[in-house]
Amino acid sequence: MRDMSITPVFTPNAPAAGGHYAQAIKHAGLVYVSGQLPVAPDGSHHPEADFDAQARQAIRNLIAVAEAAGASVEDLLKVTVYIVDVANWPRFNAVYAQMLGNVRPARSVVPVPELHCGYLVEIDAIAACKD
Repeated sequence: MRDMSITPVFTPNAPAAGGHYAQAIKHAGLVYVSGQLPVAPDGSHHPEADFDAQARQAIRNLIAVAEAAGASVEDLLKVTVYIVDVANWPRFNAVYAQMLGNVRPARSVVPVPELHCGYLVEIDAIAACKD
């Protein structure tokens, strides 16, 4: 029988939650990864970094949280990306494709007017959990 408990996920390999939420929640074989800004795992902020660097850090954070929950890039089911300025979409797509390789989960890209701390990208996801 599948474990139906609700388990918060925390890892030092991604920035700590900045508010009243967990980095992710595991439930019923799925991992729900909270929105990951391009904050360094040590909590330092670099909103001045260029878009590509921000996208890479946000994706690294997403992967670190998913892995802490027992999932991998290959287990990603649905990814939602929030980007400031739709003109950044091609840059995000290039970085994302480079980092995920042949893995192609369902994905939405949502242009927004601004994000917390002046960042240009935020990403969340749902993944299948192996354990």
